[in-house]
Amino acid sequence: VLVGFSLCFGESFHGLIGNPLTYFMFRHVDLNINPAFSPTIPFLLFAVFQLKFAIITPALITGSFAERVKFNAYLLFICLFSIFIYAPLAHWTWHPEGFLRNWGVLDFAGGTVVHMSAGYAALAGAMFLGNRTSFGDNKHQEPANIPFVILGTGMLWFGWFGFNAGSSLGANSTAVLAFATTIIASAAAMITWIFFDAIRGKKVSAMGACIGAVVGLVAITPAAGYVTIPHALFIGFAASIISNLAVRAKNKSNLDDTLDVFPCHGIGGIVGMILTGVFAKDVGLFYGHTTTFFYHMLTLVIVSIYTFGGSYLLYMITDKIVPLRVSLQDEIDGLDYTQHGE
Repeated sequence: VLVGFSLCFGESFHGLIGNPLTYFMFRHVDLNINPAFSPTIPFLLFAVFQLKFAIITPALITGSFAERVKFNAYLLFICLFSIFIYAPLAHWTWHPEGFLRNWGVLDFAGGTVVHMSAGYAALAGAMFLGNRTSFGDNKHQEPANIPFVILGTGMLWFGWFGFNAGSSLGANSTAVLAFATTIIASAAAMITWIFFDAIRGKKVSAMGACIGAVVGLVAITPAAGYVTIPHALFIGFAASIISNLAVRAKNKSNLDDTLDVFPCHGIGGIVGMILTGVFAKDVGLFYGHTTTFFYHMLTLVIVSIYTFGGSYLLYMITDKIVPLRVSLQDEIDGLDYTQHGE
């Protein structure tokens, strides 16, 4: 409301960032349509819709350093991340004058802006904060409440239709395509995950089905309105296999990414972004065009360096102002009690 929306969608400064004063305090964000951003819906509705993307990104990051971060330090990090990482990415990708958008980079509903940035910030956070004290004793801690995981996955899957189909900004044919590709990719990824586990000799589990479903949702996000149903199915299949292998590799490492944010959201977002460049209708590599794919690969390099390096720097700055890591005793006692008194 203060400056974030303006930084994302305000008057562009060389395609790099918006003028923070353009929509300061939601000035001129009203019930009229805005031809540049919301030609089919009130501009205020578009702005409120964008708030969801802005807050889900730092929310995703928390999974990587769960059980060991000070809450007040995390709040400071959210503010810094939203201003210095999220807002520039959103401007580059979704503003009509953003330089990535002018390159022809396609991100229908946040594969680059949301999932890649969250994934890399999560990786940086897990590395910066270090492992939980209990990590060495039991690397593979079992989930404590699988019914909650299933419930959460169902809520996510349902909400993701708003995320993806809603990005068409209307009840139209693009929304229908995005809705269909979203459910097909996620279902394909869910089934692929549990079959791949079975082939590797693991038990088929509800946890595996839930993780696979979310990976499929992540991967189809940048492509949802641009690809066909068969291509969506393949995107879900491919992302599921790759993320499954990434989780396996992470489990063999000494990295304590508590909820596998980087192997699932980060890698899923990367796979989805690359395959968008491959399968995007009429402009993708599959259709004989190389330009979009080339710029997607270049964007992958730029966004990876910017989001990982920038996030790591913000963790360092935050830690200087408010120490990020809780004390050993607070970690042992648990963050519910020590951070919130609840």
